[in-house]
Amino acid sequence: MALALVAAALGGAKWITERAARTPVAMSELPAPLADSQQCDEVLAALPNEVAGHESVAIADPRPAGTAAWSAPSTDRITLRCGVDLPLQFTSLAQTQEISDTEWLAVADETPGSNLVTWYSVDRSPVVALTTDNPDLTESSKPVEAIAPALSDTDKTDPQPHPAPLSQLEPAAGDTAQVCESLTKALPENLATSWSLKSRTSDSVSWTRPGHEPIVLRCGVAPPPGYQAGARLTQINDVPWFEDTQLANGVTAGTWYALGRATDIAVSAPQSATSEALPELSEVISRSTPEQ
Repeated sequence: MALALVAAALGGAKWITERAARTPVAMSELPAPLADSQQCDEVLAALPNEVAGHESVAIADPRPAGTAAWSAPSTDRITLRCGVDLPLQFTSLAQTQEISDTEWLAVADETPGSNLVTWYSVDRSPVVALTTDNPDLTESSKPVEAIAPALSDTDKTDPQPHPAPLSQLEPAAGDTAQVCESLTKALPENLATSWSLKSRTSDSVSWTRPGHEPIVLRCGVAPPPGYQAGARLTQINDVPWFEDTQLANGVTAGTWYALGRATDIAVSAPQSATSEALPELSEVISRSTPEQ
């Protein structure tokens, strides 16, 4: 009797998880200019029934155009959107990966507790975005490899990257070359544990990590436009920082300004990295630049 009850319980649990895996997936309406194009229809028709152990499932009504989804009994989801815009993270600093003759950019959601990773086919038209919430697939390209053949007949493009973080900031008035060169030379090759040096010039340094937004420091910038007397500052070591709290839509990187030095210094960093990056940068800034 006991064994029969266990078998019944296990069978019931299996039925429940399998049923959950077949439940239609709800997807919200997001900007996707080419979602209802013929090219996207062809991509959707060519998609496989299984992606990295996830079975194809229906999209709950109202179904956005150009979408597809796969689900596993664990309730993990993989979703696809066709015809989206290039992500703002696609800049000259972006680290892409070639998979099946397509350049893909992985973008991790830096929100604390999130396992979402989205892969974008940046050199194909229409652009496809493939998102997984399975933590075991965070560093894996298996989902992309599974759907890549469906993109083989889409047009290859030569996309123009978005401006790199901080590149559009106004420069400071006056000569800051000596101060900035001293600072950029002193900055480390590795930052916040996992970000590695990407580029170094006389006034800016960038560090990158695959799948994540870069950390960028730019020296010799104009005072932050949002700063006013009495604004809230964060003191880290000897450096007061002002945070520009306005995030661009679709990114999780914030902009911080180191104030009180011989020139203002801006840092762009994903939220997940600031707790490590800002103290490390503060130490070098304090040591390498004179106070105002």
